[in-house]
Amino acid sequence: MLFWILCGAAALVVAAALAAALLRGRPEPASAESHDLRVYRDQLAEIDRDRTRGTIGPEEAERLRAEVSRRILATDSRRPSATAARTGGPSGWIAAGVMTLVLVGAALALYRSLGAPGYPDQALAQRIAMARELRETRPSQSEAEAALPAAPPAEAPPEYLALVERLRGAVADRPGEVQGHVLLARSEAALGNYRAAAEAQQRVIDLKGDSASPEDYADLADMLVLAAGGYVSPEAEAVLDETLRRDPGNGVARYYGGLMMAQTGRPDAAFRLWDALLRDSAPDDPWVPAVMDQIPEMAARAGVSNYQPPVTAPLPGPSAEDMDAAAGMSEEDRQLMVEGMVSQLSDRLAAQGGTPQEWARLLSALGVLGDTDRARAIWAEAQAVFATRPEALATVRAGAEAAGVAE
Repeated sequence: MLFWILCGAAALVVAAALAAALLRGRPEPASAESHDLRVYRDQLAEIDRDRTRGTIGPEEAERLRAEVSRRILATDSRRPSATAARTGGPSGWIAAGVMTLVLVGAALALYRSLGAPGYPDQALAQRIAMARELRETRPSQSEAEAALPAAPPAEAPPEYLALVERLRGAVADRPGEVQGHVLLARSEAALGNYRAAAEAQQRVIDLKGDSASPEDYADLADMLVLAAGGYVSPEAEAVLDETLRRDPGNGVARYYGGLMMAQTGRPDAAFRLWDALLRDSAPDDPWVPAVMDQIPEMAARAGVSNYQPPVTAPLPGPSAEDMDAAAGMSEEDRQLMVEGMVSQLSDRLAAQGGTPQEWARLLSALGVLGDTDRARAIWAEAQAVFATRPEALATVRAGAEAAGVAE
């Protein structure tokens, strides 16, 4: 309540100051009569000085003073009223009232749009601490699943449902068979039974042990998040951490890591994670649409204005068919094609940036066409661009190795 009182008082003080200036009116510019009055007053002072010096007599001085005084009175009667020039009149009061209402109303509307009514101001350190507490005390996987409404029965052809039921029986009879659990996890996920799918995928990881791949863990995290209705639980976070430990560039884990940050009060961290993920992704990667849908809002919440996502259409460049066609080209035509491709890449990288896959693709193409000098120069540039992102640099290095220019 005190906040609203202070805001209202501040708005009224500003409005009062502006209204006072409006009601005072704008002074009229100096008129010809005002100029003449100053001249006549100067003449009176000059007459007094001449009389004191004795250059004119008393009678002459009185006559001159009477004549100048008569001119002063005549001129003053023609001058516009000073009061009329300085008073705002009824229209001034109306304008002042409208201005006050607009000022106070606009301030309240702006605060309701951008502010947080009812919440005190929070320093950055306090917000980070609150986000950390929210993350540490968020519901578990089982609590999140229990809070969801019961899922409707899966809609699928009866034949498929019968096959899945037979698969469940087979897995129960042979619990140590990895492939059976792999098929069961995928089948349960296809039916929307994500909790059962996560249980089957966990069994896959348990059976594989140390040989479990990062994709196995990423699939488990995906199923856990879907089972919780899109919520990243502490249990899902632990699986994501293991995924990234085994593969720091795993796109699924990086996406869900950003989602967890967004859900626990850290839109700034979520934005940084997703922006880096987009820069390392190809436009057709499966997580790109989800990130593209959410990152504009996340950028705004992180205080980043006019954000432009880095992922656009795939880089125009030689496909496999193009490379086959290039083999039959003359040396001159082939060189022209390479130069055109490199020019397109340079323009796009300068304006929007590019993904590691695109850099690798370009290097591979240059290697096939035999332009190793240009490939070597681009590889040197790529090492500077991706110096702080080892996983992205490893992707580009594959293209450099294909071109024969990797160190």
